Amino acid sequence: MNYKLTILIIALFFASCEKPNPETQKQNLSGYWEIKTVKMPDGEKKDFNINTVVDYIEIKGDSGTRTKVSPKFDGTYTSNGVSENFTLKIEDDSLRMYYKTPFDEWKETVIKAKDSSLTVINRDNKIYTYSKFKKFDLGKLIKPKISCLFSSLNLT
Repeated sequence: MNYKLTILIIALFFASCEKPNPETQKQNLSGYWEIKTVKMPDGEKKDFNINTVVDYIEIKGDSGTRTKVSPKFDGTYTSNGVSENFTLKIEDDSLRMYYKTPFDEWKETVIKAKDSSLTVINRDNKIYTYSKFKKFDLGKLIKPKISCLFSSLNLT
């Protein structure tokens, strides 16, 4: 019995130490991402509780685009018109995003990319953690309340 328990514990240990699969991470990059925290190289952590701008990432094959957009209350987004293109490469068992603009070149390494969370580290060793942004839709929030109000007044 102890032998089976030991094997199980060792198997769980190795499974928990498994590195993320870069191909799976690539599939999870697309979407609207809201920054939550930035951890500085010295360990200081900055929290972002409210964001007026989110990152929209769109992946096509081994390349992508990152655009800053502002969410609107009707559930749509407004872009500032500036996008950064990048290429995706798998190096040293890690997914890397290589950016190139007329002004600069840099890379980010994806630490974690799941359906609802994204963590990357940049060239300055700052670790950015994002969560999937859930868009606003005031119509869904207000419409039921208005219908309820009209029903109670017998105006429907």
